[in-house]
Amino acid sequence: MLSPLTKVYEQDFYAWSIQQATLIRSGRWAELDIDHLAEELEGMARSEKRELVNRLVILLAHLLKWQHQVNQRSASWRGTIREQRKRIRKLLKDNPSLKTETIMAEAIIDGYDLAITEAAIETMLEETIFPAECPYSLAELLDENFYPGVMNDE
Repeated sequence: MLSPLTKVYEQDFYAWSIQQATLIRSGRWAELDIDHLAEELEGMARSEKRELVNRLVILLAHLLKWQHQVNQRSASWRGTIREQRKRIRKLLKDNPSLKTETIMAEAIIDGYDLAITEAAIETMLEETIFPAECPYSLAELLDENFYPGVMNDE
């Protein structure tokens, strides 16, 4: 038999969330659904990291396309690269703990793997054309003036 808290959690997440917020604000700690609250907080944290990886996928795929299809470079690609950099910087500003070396390294590895697939599909090049490991440093990824294969004065 489900507890009343679990029943509300499973049947009406919105109502459960409002109920939990009310209990917290009232200081009614003993009535909280601790297990589900912890689960939801962990889910929120994973969501922020997923957002970082998703932004990196788009950025990395466009940097790879930029580097490997010189004749196809466009203002649209440049715009997408700029936008993703801004969105990543904002995400990192809002979530400073995502900036840790370990989390960023994992996010770049995860994002790069997906970016290779994306770039290969969009360019119709073989995945093996692209480096097996991300060729860009974190500093380059976030540098608004970095475009692979382009000198700073171009």
